[in-house]
Amino acid sequence: MRASSCTNCQVSQDLSNYWFPKLYFHDQKAKRFEAVPNGGLLVYYLNRGDLDASNKGPGLKAFPPGLKMVSGDPTSRSRKFKRGEGSQAELAERAAEWECLRYPSKGYNSADTGDGFPDTDCESGFNSRIHMPACWDGKNLDSADHHSHVAYLTGLDNGSCPTSHPVGFLKLLYEVTWDVHSFAERWDSTKDSWPFVYSNGDPTGFSWHGDFHNGWNETVLQNAIDLCNNPNDPTGVGVTEACPFLTVIPASKADECEIPPALDEAVEGVLAKLPGCNPLQTGPESAVLRSDSNCSVSDTTSAGSPRWSARFWTWESYLALQILFCMLCQLW
Repeated sequence: MRASSCTNCQVSQDLSNYWFPKLYFHDQKAKRFEAVPNGGLLVYYLNRGDLDASNKGPGLKAFPPGLKMVSGDPTSRSRKFKRGEGSQAELAERAAEWECLRYPSKGYNSADTGDGFPDTDCESGFNSRIHMPACWDGKNLDSADHHSHVAYLTGLDNGSCPTSHPVGFLKLLYEVTWDVHSFAERWDSTKDSWPFVYSNGDPTGFSWHGDFHNGWNETVLQNAIDLCNNPNDPTGVGVTEACPFLTVIPASKADECEIPPALDEAVEGVLAKLPGCNPLQTGPESAVLRSDSNCSVSDTTSAGSPRWSARFWTWESYLALQILFCMLCQLW
């Protein structure tokens, strides 16, 4: 990643990978799937937790070279823990959030309902969010389950790191807004079930998840963490351009960075089936992951998938495979 010649991030020193599953409209009568347009991926870099210098802690650390982590579970099809009990497993489950953007918004978000997907149209979009772990064990860049080497803050969006994971990172928050309203005339919320599914075969919404592969210039990010959260200048309110260590390029320039698809596979338009080997699995038991080569049961717990894509600030879909795409990286 560090050898890349360009990036979709507006911060040019960030060559990281940010992945998430696509959303499809399931036309049950025609037995077809259609990709749902989205408004791009926002990646927020947040100063959170007791270890942050602004909270009188020793300071947060830049992501080490080669760090990988996953938040959320692509096999999940139901909630398994009592909301708010605070274990790492419950925090991981709560890390997947959504807001149905209709007003007034009370009752149209995961915090109110506890559900995986809403059951109504979202006139201003379906907003999916995923909180990433912000605590590290200080040793391992990855783990077999892509989770164990990192941990969540005790309050998810704030709080303390567990003693087993004493190194604090900036907390990443992914946010994608899907234009589900463009399909409003093709289903009736008073009669029909929610007709949207994720590309991994999930019609419940509980499998929302994200991957992060670090591609930052470590020195640049550390300088930004240490010196660009100043309450006396615009960096204190998240103005990325005000940080002298970061080079911010125009969105139009970032949007020019493309690579050819690695797979010859249809992911846009009207499809007879979801990309890859992803039959619908409704749960409530956990789904079984399938391999791409022969659709047999997979022996991996990786959330990685080549069928995910996004685009910068438009309602249009992007490439069949987009490796380098931080849609917007903000130091906040």
